Amino acid sequence: MNQYSDITLDIREGIARISINRPERYNAFRALTCDELIDAFNKVGWDRSVGVIVLTGVGDKAFCTGGDQGTHEGGYGGRGTIGLPLEELHTLMRDVPKPVIARVNGYSIGGGNVLVTVSDLAIASDKAMFGQVGPRVGSVDPGFGTAYLARVVGEKKAREIWYLCRRYTAQQALEMGMVNSVVPHAELDAEVERWCREILALSPTAIAIAKRAFNADSDSIHGISTLGMQAVKLFYETPESKEGVAAFREKRPPRFR
Repeated sequence: MNQYSDITLDIREGIARISINRPERYNAFRALTCDELIDAFNKVGWDRSVGVIVLTGVGDKAFCTGGDQGTHEGGYGGRGTIGLPLEELHTLMRDVPKPVIARVNGYSIGGGNVLVTVSDLAIASDKAMFGQVGPRVGSVDPGFGTAYLARVVGEKKAREIWYLCRRYTAQQALEMGMVNSVVPHAELDAEVERWCREILALSPTAIAIAKRAFNADSDSIHGISTLGMQAVKLFYETPESKEGVAAFREKRPPRFR
């Protein structure tokens, strides 16, 4: 029985599937969503019966579209530097000794795109769309969403993603290294299942050590994120950031300058 309101958790034959369950909001997260994601990752991350974790969104439209702007006024109304414990969530996704696979079933925008970046692997539907939106709404991810993204796709492409806020198709995301595989939408679950089964056939200890080794090279980004989130908290209190949120809600171009 699902004990959560914003997510669902299913554990089956060594695979834990965590799904953001806010399809009416394009699976945008609020403070409660993040808290429930953290609880679920803690629950399955050290469960010896679980060998791989799949993160996805409910429905066919969106994987995740980042922070819910409907709860952004003065922060997101929860714990954490900016009202969302994003630093904790991102770090936990990296710290659990199991591979995290992002099953990208639709829009992967803003903070959702960061979740894909932080995941160990990503498999996308050919209907998926990727991109950043922060500078368009007076926000930014100053940690894994920027510094680690540059390691994933390269400096020039990462800066393009953030400075221009364009949309990218699943094929473009594959070409830049943001995802590992793109399949027809109807085959997404079967492809994710295949990847999970291949992982489950391997040594879990060897996989855990490999994940730690990969992360060791970029763990300093956690410190950058902690510092950066403090700056973002101050930014959210400025007229410029508030204008971005207001423009988004009023469906008009922002007047930042």
